[in-house]
Amino acid sequence: MAQAAARIGEQGRYELIEEIESGGMGTVWRGYDAVLDREIAVKLIRPDIVVSPAQALEFARRFEREARVTARIGHHGVPQVFDAVLDEASYDRLYLVMEYVRGISLRRVLTDSGVTGTESDGAEAAAAVGLPVSWAASIAAQICTVLSYAHALPVVHRDLKPDNVLIAADGTVKVLDFGIAKLLRTDVTRLTATGHRIGTSRYMSPEQIDNAQITPLSDLYALGCVLHELLAGQPVFSGDNDYQLMHQHMDVPPKPLRTLRPEVPEDLETLVLDLLAKAPEQRPADAYAVYERLSPHLPQPGSAAVPVMLADGGSPAVVPDPTVVYRQPNAPLRRTTAPSLSPEPTALLPAPVRADTELRDAIRDAYSQSADLAEKGRFAQAADVLKALISTAATALGGHNPRVLGLRLQRAAILMAGGDFRRALPEFDALAAVYARTGGPADGSALECRRRAAHCRANLGQATAALREFREVLEIVSDMDGDASETALDLRRSIGVLLFSEGRRTEAEGVLDALHEDMCVLLGEDDEETREIAGLLARLRGPGEPGRY
Repeated sequence: MAQAAARIGEQGRYELIEEIESGGMGTVWRGYDAVLDREIAVKLIRPDIVVSPAQALEFARRFEREARVTARIGHHGVPQVFDAVLDEASYDRLYLVMEYVRGISLRRVLTDSGVTGTESDGAEAAAAVGLPVSWAASIAAQICTVLSYAHALPVVHRDLKPDNVLIAADGTVKVLDFGIAKLLRTDVTRLTATGHRIGTSRYMSPEQIDNAQITPLSDLYALGCVLHELLAGQPVFSGDNDYQLMHQHMDVPPKPLRTLRPEVPEDLETLVLDLLAKAPEQRPADAYAVYERLSPHLPQPGSAAVPVMLADGGSPAVVPDPTVVYRQPNAPLRRTTAPSLSPEPTALLPAPVRADTELRDAIRDAYSQSADLAEKGRFAQAADVLKALISTAATALGGHNPRVLGLRLQRAAILMAGGDFRRALPEFDALAAVYARTGGPADGSALECRRRAAHCRANLGQATAALREFREVLEIVSDMDGDASETALDLRRSIGVLLFSEGRRTEAEGVLDALHEDMCVLLGEDDEETREIAGLLARLRGPGEPGRY
């Protein structure tokens, strides 16, 4: 059996599923809110690194800072904090419950897409290319938007770097980790001992290195470092250690971008050099001024995408596109496309009996766990439990193995039960195609998937397509089992109710009247379903508003 997940919060509300990050101060877990049935990120203090009451207090205040600053910024470019337990007396119980963002770190984009060299890369680093100009401008512009909201409080991030920037699946850029942010014009307790610098040396402004006054312009210097790296494919400075890097930030002029990448527009080169000015007063006035200078390089609405590929582990994948917020501003949710089926491995070798037994046990446990979650109304988490196993099972057994298809069918059914018709529909369509190829168009599983797909379409407002599919399935079922079979009666009811909800009253009455006569004979007039159809007919024939599907 799978090990029970850890729970925190009142009555175990928050379930911790997997650790996704471990840093110097704490760990971040992917989890679920059992009450709201949604994915969350939970940040916990690492008790193993707390060596004194003073350090425990420092960490507690960092958590408090992150929770309150993030809540005050109130911008979609900063992950929301949903809940916080900040009792300084019990640091081992401190946690933040935050929005879980599916996406990719900007650091990984720079590294795994092959656009960034490091100090150890030698000649390869000098030959790095950088991201497309529209990508670099879009990422920097979205960061500017977040900084403008933070600086208005005023809050200074103090550790802006690619590791703290995330590109979400929809292209939104998120700025993370306000745990060491500084609230200006307030009596804020220092977070580190006197004389210790806060930030990351590769992106640290000269005034931070010099322990001088920190202002919003310090974040703009870090943004200049990030923008240079996005365009040049390598950091501004590449010292071998912190001392060398800090010396370079303090005293060495940055290389102009066009000496590293000639196609960079001249005004962007000038902007980066202005951001990297050693004296804060020589930098742009604020984040909005930087945004305005980036605007000419943002893609226009309706322009074509410029994809960037991630080649991690030899499996190319498209990176989420940060330009989409400018190319398709405030666009509707993208149309769902049918997922591609997992290919069956070629020349599969017989799997060891133990491995097969473990997989069988894992599948059984996943069914059991998802069923328990679905029974509690936690449909999103129930579907994800199955999703986590499908890829593993497909790799071991083949994408068309009955056990793999069964897992996918159960997941689609749970998504549908939870009202997530948009994600359930393409899976039902794909499964129907597989079952029809292997068992023919009259295969029972294929017909059941088509029937459920039609229900999804109806609930998504695709009435014409739903009616067509219901009728096509009914024709096959009637040819095999007649109009009075249980499946045929259910399909006829779905067609009648959908016609009713669409205001096609005459057609609906004809379908439901014939259905009612058959149900009276087969089930009896007093049967609950028979009475339901009689009620619909009464509403059709008398005054009243049409029902809702």
